[in-house]
Amino acid sequence: MAETVLSIGEKTFILHGVDADFRNDGRRQCEYRTMEIETKLMPQTHGSARLRIGNTDILVGVKVELDAPHADSPDEGKLEFFVDCSATATPAFEGKGGDDLATEISNTLTVAYQTHDAIDLRTLCILPHKKCWKIFVDVLILQCGGNLFDAVGAAVKAALYSTEIPRITAATLDGGEPDIQLSDNSYDCIQLDTSNYPVIVTLCKIGDNCITDPNSEEEVCSASSIVMSVLPSGKISSIIKLGHGSITPTTFNKMLQMGQNIGIRLNESLMKTLMKENKLGQKKQIFGFLK
Repeated sequence: MAETVLSIGEKTFILHGVDADFRNDGRRQCEYRTMEIETKLMPQTHGSARLRIGNTDILVGVKVELDAPHADSPDEGKLEFFVDCSATATPAFEGKGGDDLATEISNTLTVAYQTHDAIDLRTLCILPHKKCWKIFVDVLILQCGGNLFDAVGAAVKAALYSTEIPRITAATLDGGEPDIQLSDNSYDCIQLDTSNYPVIVTLCKIGDNCITDPNSEEEVCSASSIVMSVLPSGKISSIIKLGHGSITPTTFNKMLQMGQNIGIRLNESLMKTLMKENKLGQKKQIFGFLK
């Protein structure tokens, strides 16, 4: 991840601010920065979203295509994630500098969505053993300003919410080969049920306290963090520890409870915002360079 250089005095200032529950940008320990979300920005995709939080800017595109199911799961569809760290996001991503971070975020998304409680891949199956839908989720990090995991998690859920899969009018076997017919109406689509999809919550340990939505300066002051994916029900589907610092069992349990409560509220706020935007329909105005 991009490294921000801070002096000892700056680190001490941030540490004391977190202790006093008054961070360097005026937020409290468990307070998020304002998120800006736009969906259905790219007509060449089946779903898309762009999310900005602070100086972090994420773009997600979703493509859907017909494919054959895996042999070990013949009645399930497929979901794959690919993350790319743009070299323009930060000088640290030039060349192959962002490859490790991209792989780490991609693996985190895969683990977060692998449980049936999050997404039932059987709903993507068309003909068992023969045909299914395969969903490609491409994430592009345009700018890095801290808290990439949470931003990517929310952007992915927003993009999947906006995804429209072509409706299948007929699915039969002709001589043992699948024959799939799609609707001729480009507006005749099926929307994914994202009601149980998770969001990602990062809890950053600074001193004896934990904060959410850390900016790049606060990330430098943290020796360890916990990245967890939380379902709307409050169930935690995955936990990953980052950093070299240790976390005591008491602090770990406190972080889990805190992340669970934050994840529930974040899921609720995100879904409420997405449904409000969806009600605008085709009349909504699209702003930004992708218009």
